[in-house]
Amino acid sequence: MRKKIVAGNWKMNTSVSKGEQLAAEIVEKSKDVEGVVLVVAPPFTHLTKVADKLNGSQVALSAQNCAAETSGAYTGEVAASMVADTGAKYCILGHSERREYYGETDETLNKKLAQCFANNLIPVFCVGEKLAERENERHFEVVKTQLYNTVFNLSDEDFGKVVIAYEPVWAIGTGKTATPDQAQEIHAFIRKTLAEKFGAKADDTSILYGGSCNPANAKSLFANADVDGGLIGGASLKSDDFIAIAKSF
Repeated sequence: MRKKIVAGNWKMNTSVSKGEQLAAEIVEKSKDVEGVVLVVAPPFTHLTKVADKLNGSQVALSAQNCAAETSGAYTGEVAASMVADTGAKYCILGHSERREYYGETDETLNKKLAQCFANNLIPVFCVGEKLAERENERHFEVVKTQLYNTVFNLSDEDFGKVVIAYEPVWAIGTGKTATPDQAQEIHAFIRKTLAEKFGAKADDTSILYGGSCNPANAKSLFANADVDGGLIGGASLKSDDFIAIAKSF
């Protein structure tokens, strides 16, 4: 049975002290949240401090990225082993901002997936189309290609550990949101595509919606059969909003 997951991607926001405060608030307010896996992904600089605040709670820690290499002369990079050493259990990979701004390719993401599995990190693997691709009705093609070039290379065992996050890139930070019907359509397509390679295992894969999800629209999005939660951006920076989303199932 697949898990319901609400994960907060803090992106490049908050100071360490503000991050600690936010994490502590989420922990306190999460005590009456049941049946939902909660995850927070602060900046690298915050991981160890936030880990302390999450200790003993139901809230798990994630990194926003990791290096494609194991170790070595890669100035500014953070290895998956270093991420795991902070106590993190998850790692976001392939976010549209990483693909667009930092040129991450499918080849790079395959290496990062391998690094996550080697260090017992659960990848939250992002796929999704840009506005022009959606308007030209290429969204199915784009998402299918992204999956074929990366997730389809995994063993059955490793695939069973992956969380997929669908990002309509045109809805990230724009205030636009896919309609519940649009979200269900593409999530069902992703699950069907995964089933082509992995069969019934795709039924157990959590697929999250990642485009401007907030307390006002979460309930209608999460009501869909194939939407298993959200990868939350801006709304995850307010503990009340984040917990409200988690209570929207």
